[in-house]
Amino acid sequence: MKKLLLITVLLTSSLLVSAQKNTPKSYIEQFKEDAIRIMHETGVPASIVLGVAMHESGCGNSTLAQHLNNQFGVKGSSGTVFYKNKKKVHTAYKKYGSVYDSFQDFARIMTEHAGFVGLSGQFTHFDYTGWVHGIQKNGYAHDRKWGKRVLDIITKYQLYLFDENPGDQQGQKELAQN
Repeated sequence: MKKLLLITVLLTSSLLVSAQKNTPKSYIEQFKEDAIRIMHETGVPASIVLGVAMHESGCGNSTLAQHLNNQFGVKGSSGTVFYKNKKKVHTAYKKYGSVYDSFQDFARIMTEHAGFVGLSGQFTHFDYTGWVHGIQKNGYAHDRKWGKRVLDIITKYQLYLFDENPGDQQGQKELAQN
């Protein structure tokens, strides 16, 4: 009887753990180092990588994020297949090997795609506001409130602290305290 009860408790707790969704704070904690690394490699601010990913993927809880590691809703050149609730799903969205790969592809789009290539020369890696406005102005999202929503995420969760503005000693102190 004790064995049966123990198995039931373990199964129930494992189901609860697998059903848990990412929170904004858990998403940030899990992926902030990847975003900072991308920033150092490409010049795209870590706050932009995280803020846009959090907005586009619902902090990694969207179907695309869960099944394809696609944090930004990037479409691919060929169809992708995945299974959701035991049903085969065909999609035009790109599949990535990891969240980091998705972050890298987003940064590549921001630095190499014709519509966005000038942003890295126009804005520093700590001018997240300029980046958001530039990304929206150049057609990343058609929703007029997209930029405001991304900026709200960046400011609410202080993602700008990851952008490492060397002249911002206060920001570095706040980052060290968090």
